[in-house]
Amino acid sequence: MQETQPPEHRKRARLVIPSRSELLLRNFTELVGGPMGHRSAPGIVSPGFFTVERVLVLFTVLAALTGILVKSYCRSNGWDSPGQFYATCYSDFPELFRSRGLGDGVFPFVTQGSFFEYPVLMGLIAGATALLVPGDGASGPRVLAYFDVNATLIAAVWIVTVLATARMTRRRPWDAAMVALAPGIVLAGVINWDMWAVGLLAVGMYYFSRNRLVLAGIFIGLGTATKLYPVLILGAILLLALRTGRFRALLITAGAAVAAWLAVNVPVAALNPDGWRYFYQFTEERPAGYSSPWFAYNLVAGRLGWNPLQAEAINTLALSLFLVACILIAVLALTAPRRPRLAQLAFLIVAAFILTNKVYSPQFVLWLIPLLALARPRWRDFLIWQAIEGLHWAAIWIYLGRVTSGGVAQHNIDMPYYVLAVVFHMLATGYLMVRVAWDIWAPEYDPIRRHGMDDPHGGPFEGAPDWLRLDLLRPSASLLPWRKATADA
Repeated sequence: MQETQPPEHRKRARLVIPSRSELLLRNFTELVGGPMGHRSAPGIVSPGFFTVERVLVLFTVLAALTGILVKSYCRSNGWDSPGQFYATCYSDFPELFRSRGLGDGVFPFVTQGSFFEYPVLMGLIAGATALLVPGDGASGPRVLAYFDVNATLIAAVWIVTVLATARMTRRRPWDAAMVALAPGIVLAGVINWDMWAVGLLAVGMYYFSRNRLVLAGIFIGLGTATKLYPVLILGAILLLALRTGRFRALLITAGAAVAAWLAVNVPVAALNPDGWRYFYQFTEERPAGYSSPWFAYNLVAGRLGWNPLQAEAINTLALSLFLVACILIAVLALTAPRRPRLAQLAFLIVAAFILTNKVYSPQFVLWLIPLLALARPRWRDFLIWQAIEGLHWAAIWIYLGRVTSGGVAQHNIDMPYYVLAVVFHMLATGYLMVRVAWDIWAPEYDPIRRHGMDDPHGGPFEGAPDWLRLDLLRPSASLLPWRKATADA
């Protein structure tokens, strides 16, 4: 006799459960009774109060509280050098609150004569949160209050990012647990306001996955007004538009993104042109930043007596290498046997930007975490990468402790060990890029497509047949069995 289901059950899709699909996680479930049984129906049968999203929110809150505990030394003793570096609790919030006049009423980009080395929307967030701190001046209690206000708001943005990631993945909402529990966000989430850009991009990608292109473009534009990297997703959309011939999605999304960016930047540029221009001048003229490959090279060059790279040369080399990486990504996207997924291309482009950029701040790891959860949700690779990023996170603070304290090498981490941490971080990121690129070139290894999905994040590109595909090294797509299935979708 055929089993029947209630009508509301037939509308639901069975979820992919990590304890079933991930060998690593399956081994860790023995303490709680082993992996979920094959006769269960997650996603079809209601779980009661503890839905996936509520559990993810709980995970995020616990992770955010852990992140605050990491900063407990500085919250108790203040953010002073070199102690804040040796205690690995540095944050830009207290530093900028004191040194940029935020505690004295200066509002970035609004107060004439003020300069702020970040994009406009980040400066407005910094100024608006300072208004929430009662009192005057940059006293210790106000510095702590400013940190706590921003940490609380970032926790809220973190929750939004997790929920947007979970809803993008449809049958794989548990992949968002990578974002909820990410050690990189626990350690670096409250260093700066980067999480705001991460959250805005995640919401933009969510709306794109739902074919709401204007809203997607608006949030991508706002993210770019907070930190420049969200604009890079338009490169991924461009490649998919070339592959499918669906240029309308690109034009609408990019147009809305430009309009949103202009809506934030034009009034500020008109009100305070020197302050608005300062970020771009600072970015162009600054030397190599900590933990970038260029900074690591200059450290080694200084030890060996070589000539260091100056800002102009670094700008040229960084841009050239990034463009080369983008060309290679474009070739991969247009020659792969199956249309790549949006998150895969976005991850490759942002990772290439990080590896070639002349600055790599510890909080930049936040940019890649949601993208990796969408592009290649494999816990083993994710945890290895996060462990190496944690090693780099510790190395840079201890190295800065040495720089600010003026202590001798035998009482601090010496330069070669810090450079090795930078190299390991670059190798780990490069390894993830190789794995994602291989998933594109050999789609049968793609963890998303192995579960019968095409591109749940692709919005208008999902299920689209090829319009342009370059046959270089692989047989024609029409000869492969999955090609017809994609066209029929």
